[in-house]
Parts: sequence; C-alpha cells; structure tokens
Amino acid sequence: MIKKSLVSIIVLFFVICSVYAQHPALRSLISKLSDNSAGHLGVFIKIPETGDTLSFHNEEHYVMQSVFKFPIAMLVLKQVDEGKLKLDQKIFVRKADLHKTVSALYDKYPGGNVYITVREMLEDMVTKSDNNACDLLLKLVKGPVVVQKFINGLGITDFRMKVNENEMAGSWERQYLNWTTPSSLVALLEMTLTQKILSEKSNNLLRKWMSETYVTPKRIRFFLPIGTIVEHRSGTSGTNEKGLSPGTNDIATITLPNGNHLCIAVMITDSYADDVQRDAVIAKLAKAAFEEFSGR
Repeated sequence: MIKKSLVSIIVLFFVICSVYAQHPALRSLISKLSDNSAGHLGVFIKIPETGDTLSFHNEEHYVMQSVFKFPIAMLVLKQVDEGKLKLDQKIFVRKADLHKTVSALYDKYPGGNVYITVREMLEDMVTKSDNNACDLLLKLVKGPVVVQKFINGLGITDFRMKVNENEMAGSWERQYLNWTTPSSLVALLEMTLTQKILSEKSNNLLRKWMSETYVTPKRIRFFLPIGTIVEHRSGTSGTNEKGLSPGTNDIATITLPNGNHLCIAVMITDSYADDVQRDAVIAKLAKAAFEEFSGR
C-alpha cells in the first residue's frame, strides 16, 4: 500500500513538472506581466486542434464585467434556435429602459417608446457593448440567474451571474457577484468554435459579430498582425477614488497563420494600475501567445 502511494506521488510530481515545463518563455513573460498588472492576473489558453493548454492563476474568481455579454448572447441565440425567440421579434422599449450609459440604443432612441428587434439589441450588445441592450435581453430571458443555469448546464461550474448592468452601476460591490474563471470562458469560446451549442446560422452570426467588435482595440487585437481574425469580447469596470479597478478583461478566438485557433482569456481583477498599463498587459500577453503558438 505504501509502495503504491509512493508511486502515485512520483507520477503526480512528474505530471506537474511536465505541465509547468511547457512554454517556459511564455510562462516567464506572463509572470512578469502579472507583476505589471498590479492586481490579480488570470490566464487560460487552449489550441483546440492540438489540445495544447497553458494556465496561470486560473483557479481564482475574476470579475466578469461586460465579458458576460458573450454567454448572454449564446443563451438568446439558443432560444432563437429553439423557437422561443425570433431575431426579427420586436420588443417595446420605454424611455425608462434607456439609461444614460454606454449604449448605442440610447444614442439612437433617446426618447425611447420604440419597438426594437432582438437582432438589433443583440448586435449592439456584442459589437458595441451596449449596456441597455444587455439588460433588455436579460429581461427577455428572465434574468441573470437563467444565464447562469444555462452555462452551468453546459458543464461549466465556475460561473456565477447574479446582477445586470444597471444593478452593477447602482452598487460598487454588486459587480463582484458576477464572476468566473479564464478556463470557463475559453470552454465557451471552444464550444462556439466547434459549434457544439448553437445552430450553424446562429453560431456564424455570433462569431461574425465578435469579429467586428472593436470596443477595446488596445487589448488582445493591438499587437497582432493586420488582417488577423480576432473574435473577442471584453469587459471593463470603473475605477474608484483609490485607483482600484475591479475588472479588466478580454477573451478571444484568434485564427493562427497555420489555420489552428488560439482561444485565450485574460482577466485582471482588483488592479491599481491605470487603464493604459492594464491594456498593455493584455496586449503584450496576446502578442506573445500568438507568436508562441504560431511558431514565430
């Protein structure tokens, strides 16, 4: 019995050593960038075609912010596939539903009291990070907890969603109620890439919108070669009077030159660095990962 236990410990030791021996230069850079982030940096990378992965402080819980608009879009499109909703379905939007926030809907319809299609709300939420569209869609699917149940039902357990955008804006502490891990988001990216959840039509539409998202151009996209296909969704919190920023994130599926895909999630929680420095951490990390897995 003792001999078997010893063998198991030795095997586990070599497995751990093998995992952490992979991509040593990239791991070293990520460690340095973690210091530069002045917060908690979490990273998960996977190449679905080869199964190659890299994890850095993935076990912590990271504030999602607008990254949660990606799983919300997945659920809405799933309900479209199931016939519960329609993309051309018109929703009556009152003036009271349109708050002064990051919102293309607010800019287009400041007076409210208009009918807006599910498609328009979805596209604005994904590509422009529209907070009003987000909350309207959440109301349509019966709230954040329903999104959590949907994601948990996919086998992703490290995912919690309790409040919408307007509720987060009303209370600093509430944003911490929406959290996940980088690997959970990469799992969703991989499911979208391999079309495991949505119909081909819905899946292609979501990926198209994510490839047209440019709300945080100085993060994952910034140092990548011109023309690289990047399907991403980011999330950004406010910064309090002490200089604390609870959430700075970007997740993406990047098409590599060899045709493989790099699914990556970079999340920075509770950082005291300014926005330029936080963006630079994500941009430099994405560039290094792109070069590492492209063989450049």
